[in-house]
Amino acid sequence: MSKQPISTARAPAALGPYSQAIRSGHLVFVSGQIPLDPATGQVVAGDVAIQTERVLRNLAAILEAAGSSLALVVKTTVYLKDLGDFGKMNEVYGRFLGVNPPARATVEVSRLPRDVSVEIELVAEIE
Repeated sequence: MSKQPISTARAPAALGPYSQAIRSGHLVFVSGQIPLDPATGQVVAGDVAIQTERVLRNLAAILEAAGSSLALVVKTTVYLKDLGDFGKMNEVYGRFLGVNPPARATVEVSRLPRDVSVEIELVAEIE
């Protein structure tokens, strides 16, 4: 099996030595995304719901570039700065991934890059 980096300008560029995603076989592994506007590189203003929506839109763009979609996600990991934000994050998450939802882990962390409220990584099948 080969490892193919995936990249798109429709999602924020990697902030370090990693790929937006890696395609391997029939799976794509998407690096954790934070709520950066891909056009400006800046964190979107707003609460965890607004930030979660931006993260999921970034993830969807990367999946599309890989030949996949949110409908094909099999596993996510959600990192929250405050687990008290779970309900707001979950409501937005459900709008994007609520039909046949993937397996998921959600954890509270002490800090995320650029002091954002949420980061999500995922694994999806490729069409």
